[in-house]
Amino acid sequence: MTELVLQALYSGLLQGGSYALIALGLALVFGTMRVINLAHGELVLLAAYIAFTVESRLGWPPVAAIPAAVVVVCAAAVAVHGIVSRIRHDREINSLIATFGIGVILTNAILLTWSADVRSTSSAWLQEALVMGPLYAMRGELVFFGASVALMGALWWWLAKSWHGRAVRAVSSNRDAAQLMGIPPGRTELVSFIVAGILAACAGVALYSVGVIQPAMGAALTVKAFIITVLAGVGSIPGVLLGALLLGVTEALTVTLASSALQELAGMGLFLLVLFVLPNGLLGAAGRRG
Repeated sequence: MTELVLQALYSGLLQGGSYALIALGLALVFGTMRVINLAHGELVLLAAYIAFTVESRLGWPPVAAIPAAVVVVCAAAVAVHGIVSRIRHDREINSLIATFGIGVILTNAILLTWSADVRSTSSAWLQEALVMGPLYAMRGELVFFGASVALMGALWWWLAKSWHGRAVRAVSSNRDAAQLMGIPPGRTELVSFIVAGILAACAGVALYSVGVIQPAMGAALTVKAFIITVLAGVGSIPGVLLGALLLGVTEALTVTLASSALQELAGMGLFLLVLFVLPNGLLGAAGRRG
């Protein structure tokens, strides 16, 4: 029983790393524009299907699809920004409706292009099991987790040290004050969407590398990303990792100790509990004080 629980914790941590990478782009856009991009999951899924196309048509490993995925997903993210930025009244609710519609369009475009078949990587290297004592995982899961941590560290450095990153933080904190200081909010928001597109592209390629994909997954990915963003607290990058790991471990323990049918319920229960006890998120208040 002890080994079973340890394996569940291990699997939950690796799954949490994948959740964190998927949620990073949504958290960045939400922190900058206070807009929930309901098409984010579809952007991640689009990158996953590009990885499938590169592997199936060219015989290349999924990681080779990252440049193509970045170009296509960033172009789609720029288009989403162009639509959202034109909304002047009731921006929050109208942007939700607009991005939901974009998500539906992307889902149907994926369905028409790649059909409804379930796809998965054929890379034996990524699917090979790595055993460490009583614990085991696919090599792809470990690569996914490492990529999540690396990209999270790169995003934190970019937000903390680069001019554009500091501009994003300024617009997130106070849009009007940032504009008075000479920071163009529109251009800064566009930068945040492009960076979110790069993160979504990497997340999509990684998602295809470790699991199965099908066109209806986009909405579920958006829900996961939204839950983690709220758990983290607005603008908290370390909070995204902490919230994702907490969600992954909770789901893994639920599947191991109870039933797989309760997995999604456990995640939503955790979401509501944290929202009730810590309305600002796990690290939201601390991040604002910083």
